[in-house]
Amino acid sequence: MHRLFRRSLAAFSAVVAVAVTAPATAAAPQETSSQAASSGRPAFRMPFECGQTWLGSNWQGHSPAHSIDWNHYDAAGNPDDYGRRVFASAGGTVLSSYYSTSTGYGNTVVIGHGDGWRTRYSHLKTRSVQQGATVSRGQKIGEVGKSSALYDLSPHLHYEQIHDGQVVVAVVQGVTWSDYLKRYQTSTNRCG
Repeated sequence: MHRLFRRSLAAFSAVVAVAVTAPATAAAPQETSSQAASSGRPAFRMPFECGQTWLGSNWQGHSPAHSIDWNHYDAAGNPDDYGRRVFASAGGTVLSSYYSTSTGYGNTVVIGHGDGWRTRYSHLKTRSVQQGATVSRGQKIGEVGKSSALYDLSPHLHYEQIHDGQVVVAVVQGVTWSDYLKRYQTSTNRCG
């Protein structure tokens, strides 16, 4: 009986160890640059100035799924993202630059990066690029806003990574943004 209890306790401990460590691994898995290259995914950077730290949120019920809302706060914790510059997270061609009256996206820029990859930047205050323009990573494409024909929004940048027409789980600077995350990340875009 004592031996059976010890075996049961050992098995239970192993299950608990797996359960405790599994969420940490699932919450922020890393994708190496070789994995990104083999999948054809561009090495996307945050769409912000080098060294800026932004709070990203991929919340349950966000439409479309897998998209990230980015917000910036000053040292006192007050939102100060309205009008901050937005940069291309990878080089490519501007596929569209428009104001949406039907989707709620407001001022939107979509950049094609090749191999079926695109990024969408929405709710912009301003758009700095036009359809057909070639942009490099780190080139200014607009400013953070709160534009939408359908919703009354607080300022933020709505960001999507799209592959073959579907919004996918974003990988930004090697960090996988699994669904329902809220965390800070510091930009390495435009760092020289």
